[in-house]
Amino acid sequence: MPYEPTPRKVKLWQPLAFSMVLIVGMLFGIRLQQEVPIFPSSVKENAPSESHPEKIEEIIRFIEARYVDEVDRSELIQKVINGIIKELDPHSVYLTKEEVKNNNEELNGNFEGIGIEFLVIDDTIVVMSPIKGGPSEKAGILAGDKIIAIEDSLIIGLSLDEAKVVKQLRGKKGSPVEVAIKRQGSPELLKFTIVRDHIPIHSVDVSYMLTDKIGYIKVNKFSSTTNTEFLEGLERLVDKNGMQHLVIDLRDNPGGYLQEATSILNQFFKEKDKLLVYTEGRNVNKSEYETTGRSFFSIDNIAVLIDENSASASEIMAGAIQDWDRGLIIGRRSFGKGLVQEQYGLRDGSAIRLTVARYYTPSGRSIQRDYQNIQDYNQDISNRHERGELYDPSRISIADSLPYYTNDGRVVYGGGGILPDIFVPLDSAKMSTYFAQIQPHIRTFIFQYYQQQKDQLNYSSIHHFLSDFQISNEFLADFQDYVGSKNPEIIPPTSLEILDLSKLYLKARLAKHLFDDLGLYTVINSEDEAVKKAIQVLDMKNPLSILE
Repeated sequence: MPYEPTPRKVKLWQPLAFSMVLIVGMLFGIRLQQEVPIFPSSVKENAPSESHPEKIEEIIRFIEARYVDEVDRSELIQKVINGIIKELDPHSVYLTKEEVKNNNEELNGNFEGIGIEFLVIDDTIVVMSPIKGGPSEKAGILAGDKIIAIEDSLIIGLSLDEAKVVKQLRGKKGSPVEVAIKRQGSPELLKFTIVRDHIPIHSVDVSYMLTDKIGYIKVNKFSSTTNTEFLEGLERLVDKNGMQHLVIDLRDNPGGYLQEATSILNQFFKEKDKLLVYTEGRNVNKSEYETTGRSFFSIDNIAVLIDENSASASEIMAGAIQDWDRGLIIGRRSFGKGLVQEQYGLRDGSAIRLTVARYYTPSGRSIQRDYQNIQDYNQDISNRHERGELYDPSRISIADSLPYYTNDGRVVYGGGGILPDIFVPLDSAKMSTYFAQIQPHIRTFIFQYYQQQKDQLNYSSIHHFLSDFQISNEFLADFQDYVGSKNPEIIPPTSLEILDLSKLYLKARLAKHLFDDLGLYTVINSEDEAVKKAIQVLDMKNPLSILE
């Protein structure tokens, strides 16, 4: 193709065009430079893949640098972590530093503080009772004392923050805290310096004899001290009271340490190497927990009480006893948590509690409920109530139809908790709105009644109190008037069942003031259908024959 010279006009405009392009480019470059975040990232040939953890940090830096509103970096990171954990299973969780501390206190069986139980009455902290042998009792704090100030801070009035009060009273062992007390009969405020100490958190509420042969132990969780507490209770029942048969109450027990449950189970099997439970996971080798053959006490018949809030280690214990036909399970279908968590600490003191395995009962069944639909999983208890399962065993839905077999050949099922051998329906009165509304008022009303009448409440024993003290209709009316004065919207019911239940819990709370937890449980268990059923079957020569 022949050469064609560039027209003269084009030659004249070329330098100008290049200059314009250069200027626009420079301006555009400056503009881009202003919009680049403080921590820009550039794509490189060997850039990390999309799954690289640095990507999350990179995104957070962009948000911090350029997002329209100010953000809290730590809060953002926590939400990212929670979002990741939420995709796993319902029991894998992220714990803040404070949550780790609180959880450790619960599971270790103690915390550090001054050792009091208190109520908030008329916007004032009132000591319900100092813990026996604790720092407050040693310092001279009495039931009924009103805490007016902690150090230099007043803690009365409408703005009272209970959580803040607890935080102020707790602290390191050996550290002092000064409280100002208003005591009845004393015109001036009394000041006490209390030296904080370890305060035990008991996982065994009570152990006592239901009859001359049948003992009862209530376990509220499985902490690091549960086996020791349980053995101490057994020793009292067997050695001092001649106990032959045992009722173990695991209702409302959310679980805890698996090893504590298996240690207790050892007491019910004289044989060695019986499988109690095994765990297995994708990256966790199979672990089997077996009996040691070292049981310290001779126990004949056993009944275990469970309900829809019995979970994890509670289900391990119930499952092992059921699979070996060692005793009867009485109550309602358990929660259905068969996942094992391990806690991993992070550098800032927080932690993740990660599901690493599933556990299986001796017959091989997993009792973990399906959790593909998290919303259904979280609403399972209310769903059971709506479909009537808590009142009628024929409404129970068996999640896993694969049969498993106990030692004696009885069919049991997995996939949805432990099914009881003997069903006991939920007391519908406990589900009433009224009963839920009056719970906090029972504590305050009875506490004030006890403070006024304690000199006249002369009962030599809990059995004397149980038979002789009755909640009259006049007493109940006074209580209802008290509730109405605090909340006029709470309307007394006409149902005799709900009124009788209210009387029972008023009496039980008064019994607690007189005889501690022994009083509370003795009164409540006297009308408890599951306890009554346990007494009935344990008195039989062969309780398991009732299932034939």
